[in-house]
This record gives sequence, structure tokens and C-alpha cells, in this order.
Amino acid sequence: MAHRLRPEGLGFVGTAPVRLVFTREIAAAPEAVFRALAQDVTGWPEWFSAVSSARPTEGGREVRLRGGTRFQESVLLAEAPEVYAYRVDVTNTPGARAWIEEWRLAPAGTGTRVRMTFALDGTAAFRLVCRLVRPGVGRAFRDAVTALDRRLAG
Repeated sequence: MAHRLRPEGLGFVGTAPVRLVFTREIAAAPEAVFRALAQDVTGWPEWFSAVSSARPTEGGREVRLRGGTRFQESVLLAEAPEVYAYRVDVTNTPGARAWIEEWRLAPAGTGTRVRMTFALDGTAAFRLVCRLVRPGVGRAFRDAVTALDRRLAG
């Protein structure tokens, strides 16, 4: 059953009880990566294998993951080409209470250093599960960013 989460602001990225941070350098330029993240919402399933569908909504996005997890999100900051951040407002993820994802893009040689932060809060069980799935989420992030880099090169 879907439920509404606590509406945190961007400061939560630095103060969340659980923070999962992943970084990867890719060849694509920051402007191209930002466009793929912020403007080509429907293209996410083509490079992020966990995403089965994504569509823009007024002020945000609706995302579905393989396996049935759903998110209604509000974009908090879209500052090209450095930051794209969004808050999960409604999800069917059990135990989640607050959730923000922030993508930071920085030039790295001729490419981009991509850093993604998951800022999370929830029940004790939710927080424990988040820590336990960290390696898998990190692998999914690395695979997705690598696939995005290949897509942008093609």
C-alpha cells in the first residue's frame, strides 16, 4: 500500500540517518549527463535496468521499478549541469518515512564525476535493510551510470 513520506528539504541530504553515497567517473560531459537525468525522464529505463518506467509529472516524476516498487517524486533542484535532486513523496516501500536522492555532477578531465546520494529515514527495520542492500544498490548505480555513458556515446 502506498503511503506519503515526510516532506524533507535538501538539507536532509547531509543529515539523514541513512546515507548511501556512490561515485563513478564517466566519459560523457556533465551537460549531457544532466540532460539525461533531468530532461529525458522517459529514457531512464533504457540505461537504469532497475527502472521499468518513468514519466514526468507536474513538478516531478512517477517512477516504477522492476518488482513493483513505485515512487511519486517532486524535483527539489535542477541546477544544470551540477545538481539534480528529488524527494520521494509517495511510495509503496514498507517502513520508509523520508527519502531524497541527489545527483551531483562535476567535471573530471573531459568527462564527469557522478555522485549519487540516497538520504533515507524510516523504521528501524527499513534503516537496517537500507544498510544491508548497500552493496547491491552500489552495483546497480555503477551499472546504470556505465550504461548511461555508453548510451550518451552512441
